[in-house]
Amino acid sequence: MVLKIISFNKISLFISIFLNHFKNPKTTNLQDDEMISTTQTEFKEFRFLGHRADLENRVLIFDVEKALLKSPSLFPYFMLVAFEAGSPIRSLILLLLYPLIRVCAQDFALKAMVMICFLGLKTDRFKEGKAVLPKFFLEDVGKESFRAIRRAKTTVAVSSLPQVVVESFLIDYLDVDFVVGRDLKLFHGYFLGFMEERREPFLDGAITSNALGVCSSNQPFQNRLSSTCKEIYLVSDQERRNWHQLARHSYPKPLILHDGRLAFRPTFVATLLMFVWLPFGFALALVRAMVFFTAPPKIGIMLLRFFGMQLRVSKSNAVSNLVAKRKLLDKGILYVCNHKTLFDPVFIYYSLRTPLTAVTYGLSRVSEAISVIETVRLTRNRVRDAELMCRILGQGGDLVVCPEGTTYREPYLLRFSPLFAEISDEIFPVAVDCCVSMFYGTTADGLKWMDPLFFLMNPRLTYGVRFLDVVRGGVGDDGDSRFVVANLVQNEIAKALGFTCTKLTRKDKYFMLAGNNGIYL
Repeated sequence: MVLKIISFNKISLFISIFLNHFKNPKTTNLQDDEMISTTQTEFKEFRFLGHRADLENRVLIFDVEKALLKSPSLFPYFMLVAFEAGSPIRSLILLLLYPLIRVCAQDFALKAMVMICFLGLKTDRFKEGKAVLPKFFLEDVGKESFRAIRRAKTTVAVSSLPQVVVESFLIDYLDVDFVVGRDLKLFHGYFLGFMEERREPFLDGAITSNALGVCSSNQPFQNRLSSTCKEIYLVSDQERRNWHQLARHSYPKPLILHDGRLAFRPTFVATLLMFVWLPFGFALALVRAMVFFTAPPKIGIMLLRFFGMQLRVSKSNAVSNLVAKRKLLDKGILYVCNHKTLFDPVFIYYSLRTPLTAVTYGLSRVSEAISVIETVRLTRNRVRDAELMCRILGQGGDLVVCPEGTTYREPYLLRFSPLFAEISDEIFPVAVDCCVSMFYGTTADGLKWMDPLFFLMNPRLTYGVRFLDVVRGGVGDDGDSRFVVANLVQNEIAKALGFTCTKLTRKDKYFMLAGNNGIYL
């Protein structure tokens, strides 16, 4: 009986919190003195903000959703949370309920989407705010707004979204000084789906009576921070629609690494089309897999083109001559390529139409079992791995090595491990690139064995393979020469692709995106 009373009390408490959370919000939370300050605020058009000569010495408070982002809809960001952090079922529920949510009041609609996306998620497993969402937020930033905000001495971003959703995007990539978001209520390490009132930090005098504000003309600030703004610049909806997208090279911090399965912006219509496509995409993936397994390369290329996969091959004269004289060689050929997907060695095999062996670090057992070419798992022991690769080459087998050790998506190259420079006197760099239309075939924090399936489910795929001129390798007593060769190969591939070289490693990627070193994935 006591247990029943306790259980009933918990249920009653949850219901009361739910009803209080979704009740009609008050029109304003300002105190009397704040109302007096707000009535003294001067409102101006946003287009005049960029002409202020003293902006470099001012504090600027801006609304993230209404004065920084171009899109008026927050649905894509919640869909990313539902799909990437939750599951396809959770994202389908959001999709089906969104038409009803859309006609509700703005505050209620926001709370409803937060409830659907966050209820029951583990707090320590939520990495999407740092690994997935920044890419899509950055692609939605207006160039005109960002340029004006960037000039201010101190920037304060005010958002109606949960703090965990926008904080990394604003601080890590846009160099915003302070983020005023909303906290999510927790229970034993799980999100409850309820938002608390907006957090307003103690800025120790950083915000003064001379602070400027930027917000929407349809919904001016209604919080205590706005009471400090003597001037507020208003952005109209028409003005936001006319903003240009912020160019990638204008990001204060480059977006090099990101995670997630969705390769498109999940608007309502695009997400609906994705769910309609899923059964057809699964069938198409099976057909493509059968082509890989059963058809020889020459016929396979034609069949794959028919099923939406296009392969573009470019060979240097040195590679063409070497392949033509393949039978006269007494040892195998070493190909070194950058790493876009798990299919890189497969498409090199299709391009050359000769047997290959691929060495791998973190390939899942399922992907390894269904591979159409031979794979050899490395041990991460430098001496043992070098002996293994030398033995394969010495027996006449051609070898494909991806010295980055992990896949990536953006136009950057991770640091090349120099081990390959020690095992052959001739190294043939291969520059690979691919373009997907719906799903990324790689993940850092997801199920690795599903990578091939998601890749093959894309409606259209384009793969480019470019064989470059030979680079002389081999290492003598000078141990530093292997790093010189590795950097040279990296630079040649980057130059061919128009990419940028970085010093980031495989461990850097997994620590940033998944919070682990990637060995046990």
